Amino acid sequence: MKKLLFLLFGLISIESFAQSFIPNTPTLDLKSYILIEPNTNTVIASFNEDAPIEPASMTKVMSSYVVADQIANDFLSLDDSVLISEKAWRMEGSKMFIEQGKRVSVLDLLKGIIIQSGNDATVALAEYVGGTEDGFVDLMNSYAASMGLSNTLFQNSTGLPDGNHFSSAKDLATMTSLLINNFPETYSLYKEKYYTFNNIRQPNRNRLLWKDNSSDGVKTGHTESAGYCLISSAKRNDMRLIAVVAGAKSDKERFNDTQRLLEYGFRFYSTQEVIKKDNALKDVDVWGGKKNLVSLGAENNIKLTLPRTTFKNITISYDFQNNLRAPIKEGQTLGTLVIKDGEKTLHTENLVALNDVEAKGFFGRLWASLVLWFRGLFGLGDA
Repeated sequence: MKKLLFLLFGLISIESFAQSFIPNTPTLDLKSYILIEPNTNTVIASFNEDAPIEPASMTKVMSSYVVADQIANDFLSLDDSVLISEKAWRMEGSKMFIEQGKRVSVLDLLKGIIIQSGNDATVALAEYVGGTEDGFVDLMNSYAASMGLSNTLFQNSTGLPDGNHFSSAKDLATMTSLLINNFPETYSLYKEKYYTFNNIRQPNRNRLLWKDNSSDGVKTGHTESAGYCLISSAKRNDMRLIAVVAGAKSDKERFNDTQRLLEYGFRFYSTQEVIKKDNALKDVDVWGGKKNLVSLGAENNIKLTLPRTTFKNITISYDFQNNLRAPIKEGQTLGTLVIKDGEKTLHTENLVALNDVEAKGFFGRLWASLVLWFRGLFGLGDA
């Protein structure tokens, strides 16, 4: 009997351990990396994520963001015709193959930046938006500051090597998240596999678009000093992940390492809506009101990205004032809710009134005050 109990206990312990175990992040030979869930701003895995790195052509994510925002604010349109300068035409590195003195639409140049990683297209649009490339770079740095990118400084629009041109894996993930959320139409160009301009058909340099159907962007980068780099994003069901890898030893390694990060995130983590803001969580007594109760709910929808096995362990506690007095306005903050996993606090949110409670007339309020006073006097509740 003792042996049977021991075996049963052992089986239960092993099963419980297996359900809660999550393996460590894959070991990757990189200068830095980060894996995030952008909608909940959750870092799933990271290494040297704040370290300054040479972003190379990943810089063009910010270049495309600036252009998208300028379009959204009616400073230019996709149909605008851009005169190609000699400087743009002469740009080295990856090219769209635009020609000096000819005109190209903003949309075509944007595709040349995003799909073909064209340095010539990037400078042409930079000059059109900022007057000069330097003027455009000033805009890029202003946008970076407004995004809170504390480890980013741009010296050009293309990402060509410059000693004081740097970013970080974390900053690159943040700007990518903002691009996806703020400008989905522009971001949709990042999943295009080919683009033909001037009778030249070029493939997107992001080979994950062919290897993983859930991948829909975003940008490769490579120089001798930067190594092989990649920002990638993928969406499966309702969960999106963004991975940034920097300093891989080869083109193959950057894609393999990115896939390993994405698979790790999708397999072991989940994003779930824990609480909807319009749901009544608690009904609380109100004194001196035309209604006796007020419903409390979360101020915002609460989504969490957690290890899949953690959701069954979370607890939700509420802290609110007793003996609330009318009047109460819908949306008024009346307490807080705390979501925990054991002793670890995962999220704190305001509890707000979901309905108005009007005050009674003078005598009704007076009676409620007397009742509360007597309750406090005789220890029947908080006064």
